[in-house]
Amino acid sequence: MPDQKPVSTIVFDVNETLLDITTLEPLFQRVFGDPSVMREWFAELILYSQTMTLSGRYTPFGALAGGVLQMVGANKEVPISDDDVAELKSLIGSMPAHADVVPALRKLREAGFQLVTLTNSPPSPAPTPLEKAGLADFFERSFSIDDVEKFKPHPATYQMVAETLDLQTDDLCMVACHLWDTIGAQAAGCQGAFLTRPNNNLLKAEGVPQPHFQSDDLVDLAEQIIAANRS
Repeated sequence: MPDQKPVSTIVFDVNETLLDITTLEPLFQRVFGDPSVMREWFAELILYSQTMTLSGRYTPFGALAGGVLQMVGANKEVPISDDDVAELKSLIGSMPAHADVVPALRKLREAGFQLVTLTNSPPSPAPTPLEKAGLADFFERSFSIDDVEKFKPHPATYQMVAETLDLQTDDLCMVACHLWDTIGAQAAGCQGAFLTRPNNNLLKAEGVPQPHFQSDDLVDLAEQIIAANRS
Protein backbone atom coordinates (compact mmCIF):
# COMPACT_ATOMS: atom_id res chain seq x y z
CA MET A 1 0.00 0.00 0.00
CA PRO A 2 1.41 3.42 -0.92
CA ASP A 3 0.95 4.87 2.58
CA GLN A 4 2.91 2.04 4.15
CA LYS A 5 6.65 1.84 4.69
CA PRO A 6 8.21 -0.98 2.63
CA VAL A 7 8.91 -4.03 4.76
CA SER A 8 12.02 -6.19 4.70
CA THR A 9 10.81 -9.24 6.58
CA ILE A 10 7.76 -11.47 6.26
CA VAL A 11 6.75 -13.28 9.46
CA PHE A 12 4.63 -16.38 9.02
CA ASP A 13 2.29 -18.02 11.45
CA VAL A 14 2.76 -21.79 11.21
CA ASN A 15 -0.21 -23.86 12.38
CA GLU A 16 -3.03 -23.70 9.81
CA THR A 17 -1.41 -20.84 7.87
CA LEU A 18 1.43 -22.99 6.52
CA LEU A 19 0.55 -26.45 7.86
CA ASP A 20 -2.77 -28.18 7.27
CA ILE A 21 -4.57 -28.84 10.56
CA THR A 22 -7.40 -30.66 8.81
CA THR A 23 -5.08 -33.69 8.93
CA LEU A 24 -6.01 -33.88 12.63
CA GLU A 25 -9.66 -34.59 11.79
CA PRO A 26 -9.36 -38.41 11.61
CA LEU A 27 -8.38 -38.44 15.30
CA PHE A 28 -11.50 -36.47 16.21
CA GLN A 29 -13.61 -38.73 13.99
CA ARG A 30 -12.26 -41.77 15.83
CA VAL A 31 -12.58 -40.33 19.33
CA PHE A 32 -15.80 -38.29 19.02
CA GLY A 33 -17.43 -39.73 15.90
CA ASP A 34 -17.40 -36.23 14.42
CA PRO A 35 -14.40 -34.62 12.68
CA SER A 36 -15.85 -31.13 13.18
CA VAL A 37 -15.04 -31.37 16.91
CA MET A 38 -11.48 -30.53 15.82
CA ARG A 39 -12.61 -26.94 15.20
CA GLU A 40 -14.20 -26.74 18.64
CA TRP A 41 -11.00 -28.06 20.23
CA PHE A 42 -8.81 -25.62 18.29
CA ALA A 43 -10.98 -22.62 19.19
CA GLU A 44 -10.85 -23.60 22.87
CA LEU A 45 -7.08 -24.05 22.63
CA ILE A 46 -6.66 -20.51 21.32
CA LEU A 47 -9.09 -19.16 23.94
CA TYR A 48 -7.20 -20.73 26.83
CA SER A 49 -3.75 -19.84 25.49
CA GLN A 50 -4.81 -16.20 25.39
CA THR A 51 -6.49 -16.53 28.79
CA MET A 52 -3.21 -17.72 30.30
CA THR A 53 -1.37 -14.72 28.87
CA LEU A 54 -4.02 -12.27 30.05
CA SER A 55 -3.80 -13.86 33.49
CA GLY A 56 -0.01 -13.51 33.63
CA ARG A 57 0.57 -17.26 33.53
CA TYR A 58 2.18 -19.66 31.07
CA THR A 59 1.79 -23.30 30.08
CA PRO A 60 3.42 -24.58 26.88
CA PHE A 61 1.10 -24.91 23.90
CA GLY A 62 1.50 -28.68 23.65
CA ALA A 63 0.46 -29.19 27.26
CA LEU A 64 -2.54 -26.93 26.72
CA ALA A 65 -3.47 -28.85 23.56
CA GLY A 66 -3.63 -32.12 25.48
CA GLY A 67 -5.46 -30.55 28.39
CA VAL A 68 -8.04 -28.93 26.15
CA LEU A 69 -8.61 -32.26 24.38
CA GLN A 70 -9.39 -33.81 27.76
CA MET A 71 -11.65 -30.86 28.65
CA VAL A 72 -13.62 -31.19 25.40
CA GLY A 73 -13.91 -34.90 26.08
CA ALA A 74 -15.30 -34.23 29.56
CA ASN A 75 -17.76 -31.72 28.12
CA LYS A 76 -19.04 -34.36 25.70
CA GLU A 77 -18.75 -37.26 28.18
CA VAL A 78 -16.22 -38.98 25.95
CA PRO A 79 -13.23 -40.58 27.71
CA ILE A 80 -9.82 -39.38 26.51
CA SER A 81 -6.90 -41.72 27.05
CA ASP A 82 -3.22 -40.89 27.42
CA ASP A 83 -2.74 -42.57 24.03
CA ASP A 84 -5.27 -40.16 22.48
CA VAL A 85 -3.31 -37.19 23.84
CA ALA A 86 -0.03 -38.66 22.62
CA GLU A 87 -1.51 -39.25 19.16
CA LEU A 88 -2.73 -35.66 19.00
CA LYS A 89 0.70 -34.30 19.87
CA SER A 90 2.34 -36.59 17.30
CA LEU A 91 -0.08 -35.50 14.58
CA ILE A 92 0.44 -31.80 15.40
CA GLY A 93 4.17 -32.30 14.88
CA SER A 94 3.70 -33.95 11.49
CA MET A 95 1.20 -31.82 9.60
CA PRO A 96 1.83 -31.35 5.86
CA ALA A 97 2.09 -28.01 4.09
CA HIS A 98 -0.84 -26.56 2.17
CA ALA A 99 -0.44 -26.77 -1.60
CA ASP A 100 -0.03 -22.99 -2.04
CA VAL A 101 2.78 -22.62 0.50
CA VAL A 102 5.92 -23.61 -1.41
CA PRO A 103 5.20 -21.50 -4.54
CA ALA A 104 4.33 -18.49 -2.35
CA LEU A 105 7.47 -18.81 -0.25
CA ARG A 106 9.56 -19.18 -3.38
CA LYS A 107 8.11 -15.97 -4.85
CA LEU A 108 8.76 -14.00 -1.68
CA ARG A 109 12.30 -15.29 -1.30
CA GLU A 110 13.11 -14.54 -4.94
CA ALA A 111 11.75 -11.01 -4.40
CA GLY A 112 14.39 -10.49 -1.71
CA PHE A 113 12.35 -10.69 1.49
CA GLN A 114 13.72 -12.20 4.64
CA LEU A 115 11.35 -14.99 5.72
CA VAL A 116 10.86 -16.10 9.34
CA THR A 117 8.19 -17.89 11.34
CA LEU A 118 6.52 -17.07 14.65
CA THR A 119 4.51 -19.81 16.33
CA ASN A 120 2.69 -20.41 19.60
CA SER A 121 4.24 -23.88 19.65
CA PRO A 122 7.43 -24.45 21.67
CA PRO A 123 10.70 -25.34 19.92
CA SER A 124 10.75 -28.91 18.61
CA PRO A 125 13.60 -31.41 18.40
CA ALA A 126 14.79 -32.29 14.91
CA PRO A 127 13.19 -33.06 12.61
CA THR A 128 10.93 -30.08 13.32
CA PRO A 129 7.40 -29.75 11.91
CA LEU A 130 8.74 -27.35 9.26
CA GLU A 131 11.47 -29.82 8.32
CA LYS A 132 8.96 -32.67 8.09
CA ALA A 133 6.78 -30.52 5.83
CA GLY A 134 9.74 -29.63 3.59
CA LEU A 135 9.59 -25.91 4.41
CA ALA A 136 12.48 -25.26 6.78
CA ASP A 137 14.98 -24.18 4.12
CA PHE A 138 12.81 -21.21 3.15
CA PHE A 139 13.18 -19.57 6.57
CA GLU A 140 16.16 -17.77 8.05
CA ARG A 141 14.82 -17.99 11.61
CA SER A 142 12.00 -19.75 13.44
CA PHE A 143 10.69 -17.97 16.52
CA SER A 144 8.58 -19.41 19.33
CA ILE A 145 6.55 -17.45 21.86
CA ASP A 146 8.05 -19.87 24.40
CA ASP A 147 10.97 -17.42 24.62
CA VAL A 148 8.74 -14.69 26.10
CA GLU A 149 6.13 -17.02 27.66
CA LYS A 150 3.30 -14.97 26.21
CA PHE A 151 1.00 -16.21 23.46
CA LYS A 152 0.12 -14.30 20.35
CA PRO A 153 -1.39 -11.74 19.93
CA HIS A 154 0.50 -10.21 22.89
CA PRO A 155 2.70 -7.36 21.55
CA ALA A 156 5.80 -8.85 23.19
CA THR A 157 5.73 -11.72 20.70
CA TYR A 158 6.03 -9.50 17.63
CA GLN A 159 8.47 -7.17 19.39
CA MET A 160 10.68 -10.16 20.18
CA VAL A 161 11.00 -10.94 16.47
CA ALA A 162 11.85 -7.35 15.57
CA GLU A 163 14.37 -6.92 18.38
CA THR A 164 16.12 -10.22 17.69
CA LEU A 165 16.50 -9.29 14.01
CA ASP A 166 17.63 -5.74 14.94
CA LEU A 167 14.58 -4.29 13.19
CA GLN A 168 11.57 -2.16 14.04
CA THR A 169 8.11 -3.71 14.06
CA ASP A 170 7.18 -1.61 11.03
CA ASP A 171 9.84 -3.54 9.09
CA LEU A 172 7.68 -6.65 9.50
CA CYS A 173 4.59 -8.00 7.75
CA MET A 174 2.72 -10.73 9.63
CA VAL A 175 1.07 -13.39 7.46
CA ALA A 176 -1.60 -15.44 9.20
CA CYS A 177 -4.94 -17.09 8.58
CA HIS A 178 -6.12 -16.00 12.04
CA LEU A 179 -7.41 -12.44 12.20
CA TRP A 180 -6.56 -12.21 15.90
CA ASP A 181 -2.92 -12.66 14.85
CA THR A 182 -2.91 -9.91 12.23
CA ILE A 183 -4.83 -7.61 14.61
CA GLY A 184 -2.17 -8.16 17.27
CA ALA A 185 0.66 -7.66 14.82
CA GLN A 186 -0.85 -4.44 13.46
CA ALA A 187 -1.38 -3.14 16.99
CA ALA A 188 2.34 -3.74 17.59
CA GLY A 189 3.24 -1.73 14.47
CA CYS A 190 3.58 -4.48 11.85
CA GLN A 191 1.70 -4.77 8.58
CA GLY A 192 -0.92 -7.51 8.44
CA ALA A 193 -1.54 -9.98 5.62
CA PHE A 194 -4.64 -12.11 6.19
CA LEU A 195 -5.16 -15.46 4.51
CA THR A 196 -8.79 -16.62 4.48
CA ARG A 197 -8.31 -20.34 4.88
CA PRO A 198 -11.58 -22.29 5.44
CA ASN A 199 -13.23 -21.37 8.77
CA ASN A 200 -11.17 -18.15 8.98
CA ASN A 201 -12.75 -14.91 7.75
CA LEU A 202 -12.67 -11.17 8.30
CA LEU A 203 -14.37 -9.55 11.26
CA LYS A 204 -15.88 -6.26 10.17
CA ALA A 205 -16.84 -4.12 13.12
CA GLU A 206 -16.06 -0.61 14.29
CA GLY A 207 -12.53 -0.34 15.60
CA VAL A 208 -11.35 -3.72 14.30
CA PRO A 209 -8.14 -3.21 12.26
CA GLN A 210 -8.51 -4.54 8.74
CA PRO A 211 -5.46 -6.23 7.19
CA HIS A 212 -3.29 -4.45 4.66
CA PHE A 213 -3.47 -7.48 2.38
CA GLN A 214 -6.09 -10.20 2.05
CA SER A 215 -6.59 -13.28 -0.13
CA ASP A 216 -7.83 -16.85 0.00
CA ASP A 217 -4.65 -18.00 -1.76
CA LEU A 218 -1.14 -17.61 -0.36
CA VAL A 219 0.45 -17.15 -3.79
CA ASP A 220 -1.89 -14.24 -4.52
CA LEU A 221 -1.19 -12.80 -1.07
CA ALA A 222 2.55 -13.00 -1.75
CA GLU A 223 2.09 -11.22 -5.08
CA GLN A 224 0.15 -8.44 -3.36
CA ILE A 225 2.94 -7.95 -0.81
CA ILE A 226 5.60 -7.94 -3.52
CA ALA A 227 3.69 -5.42 -5.65
CA ALA A 228 3.06 -3.08 -2.72
CA ASN A 229 6.71 -3.05 -1.76
CA ARG A 230 7.78 -2.24 -5.32
CA SER A 231 5.47 0.77 -5.62
